[in-house]
Amino acid sequence: MTAATHSPLFPRVPESADAVLDGLDPEQREVATALHGPVCVLAGAGTGKTRAITHRIAYGVRAGILQPASVLAVTFTARAAGEMRGRLRQLGAGGVQARTFHSAALRQLQFFWPKAVGGELPRLLERKVQFVSEAAARCRIRLDRNELRDVTGEIEWSKVTQTVPADYPAALVKAGRQAPRDPAETGQIYAMYEQLKRDRGAIDFEDVLLLTVGVLQDRHDIAEQVRAQYQHFVVDEYQDVSPLQQRLLELWLGDRDSLCVVGDASQTIYSFTGATPDHLLTFRTRHPQATVVRLVRDYRSTPQVVHLANGLLTQARGRAAEHRLELVSQREPGPEPGYTEYADEPAEAEGTARRIRELIASGVPASEIAVLFRINAQSEVYEQALADAGVPYQLRGAERFFERPEVREAGVKLRGAARFGGNDALLDDAVGLPSEVRAVLSDMGWSSEPPAGSGAVRDRWESLAALVRLAEEFAAARPGATLADLVAELDERAGAQHAPTVEGVTLASLHAAKGLEWDAVFLVGLTEGMMPITHARTDEEIEEERRLLYVGVTRARRHLALSWSLARSPGGRPSRRPSRFLNGLRPGSGAAAGRLAAGAAAGGVERGGAAPGASRRRDRRPARCRVCNKTLTDAGEMKLMRCEDCPSEMNEELYERLRDWRAGEAARTRQPAYCVFTDKTLMAIAEAVPGTEPELARISGVGRRKLDRYGADVLALCAGEDPAEGPEEASEGAAENSSEK
Repeated sequence: MTAATHSPLFPRVPESADAVLDGLDPEQREVATALHGPVCVLAGAGTGKTRAITHRIAYGVRAGILQPASVLAVTFTARAAGEMRGRLRQLGAGGVQARTFHSAALRQLQFFWPKAVGGELPRLLERKVQFVSEAAARCRIRLDRNELRDVTGEIEWSKVTQTVPADYPAALVKAGRQAPRDPAETGQIYAMYEQLKRDRGAIDFEDVLLLTVGVLQDRHDIAEQVRAQYQHFVVDEYQDVSPLQQRLLELWLGDRDSLCVVGDASQTIYSFTGATPDHLLTFRTRHPQATVVRLVRDYRSTPQVVHLANGLLTQARGRAAEHRLELVSQREPGPEPGYTEYADEPAEAEGTARRIRELIASGVPASEIAVLFRINAQSEVYEQALADAGVPYQLRGAERFFERPEVREAGVKLRGAARFGGNDALLDDAVGLPSEVRAVLSDMGWSSEPPAGSGAVRDRWESLAALVRLAEEFAAARPGATLADLVAELDERAGAQHAPTVEGVTLASLHAAKGLEWDAVFLVGLTEGMMPITHARTDEEIEEERRLLYVGVTRARRHLALSWSLARSPGGRPSRRPSRFLNGLRPGSGAAAGRLAAGAAAGGVERGGAAPGASRRRDRRPARCRVCNKTLTDAGEMKLMRCEDCPSEMNEELYERLRDWRAGEAARTRQPAYCVFTDKTLMAIAEAVPGTEPELARISGVGRRKLDRYGADVLALCAGEDPAEGPEEASEGAAENSSEK
C-alpha cells in the first residue's frame, strides 16, 4: 500500500506485530499483549474497547502466537461483527472469524446437521410473528399488533433462558419478571407455536442456539471437532449474554481457558431479552487466575459530558452499580450540557429542530447529530419538526445500507460499467473515477441537488449520494483507482456491513443507539413515565432505565442537550415532571452531583491470583484545585491538581529536563513518549518538585509500576542531578571502555 492510501478511511496496514501496538494507551496495550489465559476487560463507554480487542487479535496473529483460523470473535450485532472484520483486515489479520452468536452457531449447525441428525437442516424462520399469530388463533386467543409483539418477545425470552412452555408461569415468578399479559395464555400460545414449527419442519433463531447446544452436548466427537478448529475466543458486549449463549460458549471452550471477554455492567440495557451481566460480574470468581483490565480513559466525550455521565451513576443501586467504572475524559473541554423545559411536545420538537439547524449552520454535519428517545412512537413529532425546518433525517432501524434496493441496483450498474465501460455512452464524457460514478448513478435519479421534501424519493437520493461521496473519498485515497477497484471495495464493505455515512440527522430509540456516537446528541422526552418508563416498577427495572439514560448521555462527543415537556399537546395540563434521574444534575434540582462515591472502579490492571476484592484502588475522594479549591473533572486538570487557568509555579527548567529525559527513555524502549509520562504528568512533577518516593507517588499518572521503573531518575532530576545510567546504557559504556583499552 502506498503513502497515498494512508487516510482515516483506508489506513496503512501496520508493518510488523510491534507496529500494531503503536498508539495504544497503557491499559489498551495490556489488553493487546495479554494473549494467554482468561482475560476480562471492563471497558467504559468511549474507552476504545473495540480498538483494544481488535489490536489484541491482530497482534497475536501478526506475532505468530494465534493462527487466524483458530480465532472466533463473537459479538451481538451483524454491524459490530462487520466492523470488527473490517478493522482486522486493516490491521493485516484477515481470516479471523468475527460473527454474531447466531451466525456462528448457524454455520456450525448447517455443517454438522447431516452427520448429527441426518437430512437437511429445517427451514429457518426469518420472522416468527406469522407463526405466533397462527398459534394464538388456534388457541382461540385474539391478539392485536402490540399484543402479538409482546407475546413474541416472551417466547424469545423463554427460549434464551431455556424455559419450556409448561414452566413459563413459574419462571416469570422466579425471575421477578412482569408479564405483559396472562402467563397461562402466553404459555399456551408458546406451546402451540412450538408444535406448529415441528409440524412444518421449521426452526427459529433461538432454535439455532438450542440445537447447536444439543448437538455439542450429545455428540462429543462433533464438539471435539469444533474445539480443534477454534482454540481462542473473544466475546464483545459480554454484559449482554443470555444463559443460552453462555452455555454455548462453555461448550465451545471445553476445559480450556483461552477466553477474552469485554463488557461494562453499566451498559446492561437488554435484560428484557434475557441478557444478564451476571456472567461478566462473576468472571473472576469462575476464573480466579484471570487478568482483569479496566479501561476508563474516555476518548469520545468532553469532560463536561463525562462529568454528567459519572453523575448519573452516583445514585445507582444494585450489583451492576457496585462494579461501575469512573470515566476520565481525555478530550479538551467543551460546552456544558443544556437542560431545557418546554410547554408541550410540539414545542419541544420545534425547539430541538431549531437548535439542530443552528448546529448545522455552525459547521456540525447533519450526520453527526442524533435525536434519541425512549420509544419509537416518539419519533413522529420530531420527523415532522425536522421536515418543516428543512433538515434531512434518517430513522435508525431501517434496512442495512447495502441491502437497500437502490444500493443493490447501483452495485449492479457500477459492476456492468466496470466490465463494459468502453461501450457505455454514459461514460463518454466522464473523466476520473468520481465522474464515472456520478454518470452511472445519474441514470438512476442521482443529481447534484437533493429532491425537495422527504419520503422515499429523498431516501433513495441519500443512498446514491452516499455512494458518490464514497467514490470521491476512495479516489482521493487511491489515485489511479478504477471503477473495478471501487466495485471490489464495495463488495468487501457489503460483506463487512461497513456502510458510508448517510447525510442526515439520526432519529433513534435509546436502545437502537447503543454502540453508536455523534458530535451532538439531543435526549428528548425526559419525563417521569417515559424515563423511567411507566412499566418499570421494580428496583432492578428502574436501575436499567437509569443505565439506558447513561448509554444515551455517553453517545455524545461534544454537544449534549436534555429536554422535557410539561404537557403532551398545546394547551394541555402541565402535569408532567422531569425525570428523577436528573435530580442533582439539572439546574435548580438540588445539590449538584459530585464525583462517584467509593466503589467506583479506577482504570488499571489486576493480575490473576489476587483475591477478587483486593483490587488496588486509590483514595477516590473528589479532586480539588489546590489554588481555588474548585472540584476538578478534567483529566489534565486532575493531574495538575489545579484549574488550567489558575496560577502555576512550574519550574520551567526542570520541565524541559524532564521532557529531554522522557524522549531518551521513549527512544530506548521503542514506545510513544506519552507511555513514559504524559505532558500533564511532567508539568505536575515540575510544579510539585517531589523530593521523596511518597511525594512522587501522590502525583496523578505516577502509578506503582512507573514509580519502580522511573522513580529514581525523576527524583534525581528534581534534585538537580543527572539520572543514573540504566542497565543497558551501563553495559554499552563498559563495552566501549573495553574496546578502547
